[in-house]
Amino acid sequence: MAQFRLQGSKVLAVDLTGDAVKAKNGSMVAYDGQMAFKKMTGGGEGLRGMVTRRLTGEQMTVMEVQGQGTCFFADRASEINLVHLRGEKLHVEAGNLLCTDAGLRTGTTFTGLRGATSGNGLFTTTVEGSGQAAIMSDGPAVVLRVSAQYPLSVDPGAYVAHTGNLRQSFQSGVNFRTLIGEGSGEAFQIRFEGEGLVYVQPSERNTIGGDV
Repeated sequence: MAQFRLQGSKVLAVDLTGDAVKAKNGSMVAYDGQMAFKKMTGGGEGLRGMVTRRLTGEQMTVMEVQGQGTCFFADRASEINLVHLRGEKLHVEAGNLLCTDAGLRTGTTFTGLRGATSGNGLFTTTVEGSGQAAIMSDGPAVVLRVSAQYPLSVDPGAYVAHTGNLRQSFQSGVNFRTLIGEGSGEAFQIRFEGEGLVYVQPSERNTIGGDV
């Protein structure tokens, strides 16, 4: 199986011994040994995946990298976080997904109002199975644990990904002051309940909530 390791905080090194990984198209920055690169249709999910992703707007361009040696990946100097999956499902925005083991299954899932408030659309990408994935964040991400005793509320613009058995609900603090332009800029949050981990970046994308 491919071995993922960080070379600093912004470069992912993947050691390959004849196996393969799926990576964001064009994210290779260097390699040693022998590597072959092949673009994959529909985010690596074939024709059905391509149709689904076009319908949902959750676009993801992926290449397969196979070879012997070490391949280095990076994207616009983003911080990289390694996620070890053991039969779990990772929910992550397609734009934040850098690389996965080739054996991990990717798909799309409906996010409802979370996606609408974060400005990323109503669907998000899922990665499922056992293996490693590398996700990107704008600045070093923090990994916050959610438990039955400690639910978590997250700004939609700072959300990156989550794993575990978590329920999401939408919270709104819109009131009269918001309507007259005196809002705090924190009108919407996503509340996570259950058991799991949430990855949060120290930066906020432009969102509906950030404008009110």
